[in-house]
Amino acid sequence: MQLPFPLLKNVVLVGGGHTHALVLRAWAMKPVIGARLTVINPHPTAPYTGMLPGFVAGHYTRSELDIDIVKLARFADARFILGKATAIDPEARTITVPGRPLIPYDICSVDIGTTSKMPAMPGFAEHATPARPLDDFADSWTRFVETTIAQRPTTPPTIAIIGGGLGGSELAMAMQHRLTSVGHQPVVSLIDSGTILSEVGEKARHGLGGVLHEKGVICYENVSATDVTKSGVVLSSGVTVEADFVVGVAGARPYDWIETIGVDTHDGFITVDETLRSVSHPTLFAAGDCAHMAFAPRPKAGVFAVRQAPVLTNNITGLLREKKLEKFDPQIDYLKLISLGGKSAGADKYKRFVSGPALWRLKDKIDRDFMDKLNDLPEMATDPPPKNSVHGLRAELDQHPPLCGGCGAKVGLDVLAGPLGDLPASTRTDVVRLPGDDAALLQLGSITQVITTDQLRAFITDPYRMARIATLHALGDAWAMGASPQAVLVTVTLPQLGRGLQEEWLGEIMAGTSKALEGTGAEVVGGHTSMGAELSIGYTVTGIASSVVSLAGAASGQKLVLTRPLGSGVLFAAEMQRKARGQDIVQLLDVLERPQGEVSTVLVDSGVTAMTDVTGFGLAGHLFGMVRESSTADRPVAAEITLDTVPFFAGALDASRAGIQSHLYESNVASVPGAATSHDPRVPLIYDPQTAGGMLAAIPAEAADDAVRAITELGHTCAIIGSITSGEPNIALIS
Repeated sequence: MQLPFPLLKNVVLVGGGHTHALVLRAWAMKPVIGARLTVINPHPTAPYTGMLPGFVAGHYTRSELDIDIVKLARFADARFILGKATAIDPEARTITVPGRPLIPYDICSVDIGTTSKMPAMPGFAEHATPARPLDDFADSWTRFVETTIAQRPTTPPTIAIIGGGLGGSELAMAMQHRLTSVGHQPVVSLIDSGTILSEVGEKARHGLGGVLHEKGVICYENVSATDVTKSGVVLSSGVTVEADFVVGVAGARPYDWIETIGVDTHDGFITVDETLRSVSHPTLFAAGDCAHMAFAPRPKAGVFAVRQAPVLTNNITGLLREKKLEKFDPQIDYLKLISLGGKSAGADKYKRFVSGPALWRLKDKIDRDFMDKLNDLPEMATDPPPKNSVHGLRAELDQHPPLCGGCGAKVGLDVLAGPLGDLPASTRTDVVRLPGDDAALLQLGSITQVITTDQLRAFITDPYRMARIATLHALGDAWAMGASPQAVLVTVTLPQLGRGLQEEWLGEIMAGTSKALEGTGAEVVGGHTSMGAELSIGYTVTGIASSVVSLAGAASGQKLVLTRPLGSGVLFAAEMQRKARGQDIVQLLDVLERPQGEVSTVLVDSGVTAMTDVTGFGLAGHLFGMVRESSTADRPVAAEITLDTVPFFAGALDASRAGIQSHLYESNVASVPGAATSHDPRVPLIYDPQTAGGMLAAIPAEAADDAVRAITELGHTCAIIGSITSGEPNIALIS
């Protein structure tokens, strides 16, 4: 993350709603120089409201429904924080996300939508699913459909929807269509305390009511739901509506925490003026359903969220640049396109209602065009080399992929071999260099101390999370030698930042470091900071080892155990090119944030004789180092890897099939004699550089299964991926 100009201001988008998704795209096309953009969302994706009924009906897949907020954040060079904001202090200008330091802002915008939870209704939390948030509802509906299909019940599935407005009616028709299409005859009930479809015109109400009747949807009007039980919904009339699946769609409710932050609200929604700013706090904006437009009150509808986006973008930009702000002018009437279950839709506008397949095609085109705008992100042009560049510079830039972050940015082993081999021999008796290992041993009387160092170029734009992963990455060298971490020195290079942001970033880095060290036994004892072109974080680690495990100890007949999937390098490379799914990146980061101290303990207790952590040189490079250092003149050893047993991160194989490679890939291949080439997408991942990779251990065959079982029970991925064999040092890949 190289910054040509210093960052001075923080802009934070709370929530990944439709407005903010469009703001991210617009910001990428024309960023404000000197401002740092952050987006906070509890999920890596955000479902598009307009396509939800079509998803429920089975016309769209989940991937077609979801807006990839992580990918949009990368496009905008924005920091993505996976989490749910629970408080905003508009006076101190900070945002609370549990599990993280406070997030400061100069300008904040809130677009978190609404909820349809009904906390006051007995049994709702235990036995019902709110339609909002949409992510959770989509997951619950998918599970219900899969269970229903798998069980093939002899009795029809039953569904009750509390809330007979337009949203509830659309869901009723969509659910009926979906279950009918897989061979069931569902009983769908729609419950409303007033009149079904009261918010649409008379003609639309009549037309939609006819469709509901035609599809067999049972409508309960002017009756309230009073309780939700295991068997269904109890009504105020005393009737119980049987239901296997209960959905709450009755009204759009604000999230409770909004009313506690001290800004002006209306019924719990943030009150905004014509510029979409809070009427009480001018550095706070709000958009979408969580905002109340006091200047022109309107019903909650996605059309307003979409049309607010350019105004919100311009006004955030305008506030940063001290320019005049624009006013948002919401239309009074708008076209409502309503899904009717099957591939047919209705249209309500100007008190008229028409329906048919042609309107579905229109709605489908509008929705897909919107999603295409957020998914098909244009390639941003890069500046060509200056005219006075040396000959060959353009070819060098074209030949190699962009410089990756993490271990993908390291110097290759083929380059390191010469300079490291030229080091003078050690003359100290208390220092032991271990050939091939990343750490050295310091003999202090009866105490054996391991010392190692590592440094990573930033691969994510979140200093807090980057520090957590970099810490655990550095500790991996100590754990791989069977040592207990002891002391840590921190080395930080900050990019160009204003003084306030320098303190903020360092605070996040130290908080992330401290969080990663919890439970490891290690303590931060000092460090060094400097300013540079981009963020990098490094650690020097010492550890105490009662029995050292090195690379040189593998013996023929032992099993090879790997404790983490492969593919982080190719996934980070794909993410840089916006070709990775946000969900895959989030899952990857979650794994990399897990300490591996307990994994090391299990392997040591299992009798491991050779171990390393798989990092920059890839599985093949580190394994070749193991067999090379373990070989003797009379007992050379080699290794076999069974590709079918190797675990890979989700999305890694897709990236490999697409030909995406990390910057260090070619060097890793060149460093392993007889490196394999194949059209099998798994083979390149054997040479893929890993960040905070798993332990690779050679352990006695009789102990391998028990070790894998114990590590798996601790919640880690673990697999036997091959074995140590006799022969000249090499690596054989077996399909």
